[in-house]
Amino acid sequence: MVKKVLLFGDIGIDDTVALIYARLNQEIEIVGLVADYGNVSREDAVSNIYYVMKLFDFPQGIPVILGAEVPLTGEQPTYYPEIHGKRGLGPIIPNDNHELKIENFFEIVNIIERYKHDELIIVNIGRLTSLATMFILYKELMKNIKEFYIMGGAFWVPGNVTTVAEANFHGDPFAVNIVLTYATNVTIIPLNATQKAIVTPGMVDYIDSFGKTKILKPLMEYYTRFYKERDPSLLGSPVHDALTLMAVIYPDMFIYESYPVTVVDKLEGPARGQSIAETRPYENNNGEKKHRIAFDIHYEHFFQNFLSVMTGQPFH
Repeated sequence: MVKKVLLFGDIGIDDTVALIYARLNQEIEIVGLVADYGNVSREDAVSNIYYVMKLFDFPQGIPVILGAEVPLTGEQPTYYPEIHGKRGLGPIIPNDNHELKIENFFEIVNIIERYKHDELIIVNIGRLTSLATMFILYKELMKNIKEFYIMGGAFWVPGNVTTVAEANFHGDPFAVNIVLTYATNVTIIPLNATQKAIVTPGMVDYIDSFGKTKILKPLMEYYTRFYKERDPSLLGSPVHDALTLMAVIYPDMFIYESYPVTVVDKLEGPARGQSIAETRPYENNNGEKKHRIAFDIHYEHFFQNFLSVMTGQPFH
C-alpha cells in the first residue's frame, strides 16, 4: 500500500536526496511539502523544492507550503553553507525565476482534512517549528495523523552541533518538546541510526551510471567532502533524511526501543538541545508517554534498498 506523506523539510543536500528517493520509490506518495528554515533559509528551501520538483518531473498539484522562518526561541537561525553549499544544493545554484505557486500555512489543514481517512503520515526532516505550530493551533486536528517520523536527536552519541545535540533538536528545542508532548505514534530517527546510513563514492558512481538521479553525484561529492574533512576515517557521507523516509516503509531495517523523551530547552549552556531518554525501568511505569527510537540499522538492508530505489533495478 502506498504511504501518503506530508513532508516538512529545510531543503539542503540530504533533504534533496530524500526528495529524489521519494520520487523514485513507488511506495511513497508526497502529498504536500512544507518549506522551513534550517539548513538554509525558507526562501532558499522554496527555490530548492521547485528546482528538484521540476528536474524530477514531480506530479502536478503537490502543494508547497510556506513554513516557519524563525524558531520558537525567537532567535535568528544559523545556516550551514559549509555543509550544504551557498544555497543548499552544494555546487548547484537554482534559478529563482520560478513560477511555483506557494500556499500559505493554512493549506496544511486542508491536506490533513483531505487525507485523514487515507492514513496520512507526517515526516519531519528539518527543524520542528512548523510542526509544533500545528499542535499549538490545531491540537485536535492533529489527532488525525496516523504516524509521525522525526529526524532528530542524539542519544548517548556525539551530536553534530554540540557534543550532545543534533541540529534539528538544537535549532528549536521548544518546538521538539511541544511535538513530543502532544503527538502520538512518534518514531524518532536520531544520529544513532542516521550516522550509520553511509553512502560511499562507489555507491554514488554505481547509481549515477543508471542516469535516474541526475544531480545526486555533485550533491554527494560536495557533502562527502565536508564529512571527510571533519572525519577522514569515514567511508562516505550519511543520508539522514532519506533514512527517515525509509522508516515509513521498512520497519525491519531498524532496531527500535521505546522510552519517554525530553529535550533540554535551556537556551544557554552546553546541554541545549540534548535529547534524553528515560531508561530507568522503575521510572517507566508512571504513565509517561513513550516514543519509538531507532538506535541502530541493518546496514545491508539499507544498502540494498538505497541502490535498488535509486537505480530502478533490483540489487542483491
